[in-house]
Amino acid sequence: MGCFHSCVSKHSTHSPLPTPYDTVHSPSHNARHNVPSFSEFSLSDLKSATNDFSSDHIVSESGGKAANVVYKGRLHNHNHRWIAVKRFPKSAWPNPKQFADEAWGVGKLRNHRVANLIGYCCDGDERLLVSDYMPNDTLAKHLFHWENQTIEWSMRLRVALSIAEALEYCRSKGHPLYHDLNAYRVLFDENGDPRLSCFGLIKNSRDGKSYSTNLAYAPPEYLRNGRVTPESVIFSFGTVLLDLLSGKHIPPSHALDMIKGRNIQLLMDSHLEGNFSTEEATVVFDLASQCLQYEPRERPKTKDLVTTLSALQMKPDVPSHVMLGIPKHEETPPTPQHPPSPFGDACSRLDLTAIHQILLMTHYRDDEGTNELSFQEWTQQMRDMLEARKRGDLAFRDKDFKTSIECYSQFIDGGTMVSPTVYARRSLCFLFCDQPDAALRDAMQAQCVYPDWPTAFYMQSVALSKLNMTQDASDMLSEAAALEEKRQQGKGH
Repeated sequence: MGCFHSCVSKHSTHSPLPTPYDTVHSPSHNARHNVPSFSEFSLSDLKSATNDFSSDHIVSESGGKAANVVYKGRLHNHNHRWIAVKRFPKSAWPNPKQFADEAWGVGKLRNHRVANLIGYCCDGDERLLVSDYMPNDTLAKHLFHWENQTIEWSMRLRVALSIAEALEYCRSKGHPLYHDLNAYRVLFDENGDPRLSCFGLIKNSRDGKSYSTNLAYAPPEYLRNGRVTPESVIFSFGTVLLDLLSGKHIPPSHALDMIKGRNIQLLMDSHLEGNFSTEEATVVFDLASQCLQYEPRERPKTKDLVTTLSALQMKPDVPSHVMLGIPKHEETPPTPQHPPSPFGDACSRLDLTAIHQILLMTHYRDDEGTNELSFQEWTQQMRDMLEARKRGDLAFRDKDFKTSIECYSQFIDGGTMVSPTVYARRSLCFLFCDQPDAALRDAMQAQCVYPDWPTAFYMQSVALSKLNMTQDASDMLSEAAALEEKRQQGKGH
């Protein structure tokens, strides 16, 4: 699925994201999660999705100074995608720019261990975050409030590793802080795979309030100075390990007595009925005790957590939904495709030369209506921009793609006129220059300017193929073909 239609306005101060699809593949499963690029949503979209923020749609809420509520919703205009919407009071984020900057920072992250942030809304008093919806409840529900079966030991080890991998990924991308890590922040997706909620990567309020749950679980340094550090996150991870061991939400101060006495059997969840490896439990027990050290510098790093927990994974080939005892998520069968158009055929074959010919023949025909310029805007700057575009077009025709990129960049950076065709052409130039990341970014920008333009989707599919994201490329190709067919039908009436 492509960039949402409300993605980037012509007057947006934010540049397109550097790597819209930064997906890491899991060794234990091959399921693909198609995550849209980060977008700014309209309030009307989110009201419609949540039935005007109906109390029936609330999936979690927390009170206190930084009260916030999470709603389940469905986007009616975007392939009926299920979403989770976190709603803050304006008092938590009075400055809309600060809130938007926080959201855009987290919106760059894309990982199969995270319930990814796909958008935000800042409209009047509303401050809203939007993420993919995880349909199979929280770790807290499965550990503390289970109805059918408790989580088996191997699944608990998988959850621990998944959280550690999510934290290590976020750290590697410059987001080492996670606010209020606990069992309610760990979610299970449609396949039963554990994911870390992206909402914890954003502070609960501008003033940095980070713990909306019981402070009995907060790291000692947070209680001293009110600040979260990367080491604080490790402490909170230790409390989640205690949850996984015990099946109960035990405050660290109580658990530390058991840890000091090395009383593993007393700590272990009786509902496991002894079905666990004492050796493995001892490793997790020791890791929890390292994470809960009073001195932050004595706690392990996220990569150490990943290394230790990776060695304990004994059932990598068993799907998570089997271990959790939930139904398997069934993929919707693909709809039958009509024979592809020449453009669709060229894109499916990754034939850049044929794509070049088609874009040359189309010229700027599809740009009609995307720019309405007043007489006053025909300034010297405007003439210079059009001259840069003309030079870019000549270089494009002559297959001098580096020069074409330079000239088209001059035109785009001028900012007075927005052309989806220029973005599509520069996208192809980047592909010829073996820069698929930049090509994908431009194709997404073309779609943001012209939301239902098949060419933008076709170019995204080629860039995704070049990035070895086969399933995403195939989905995008299908979406492009559907849009193209709809367009042809519209012309026929």
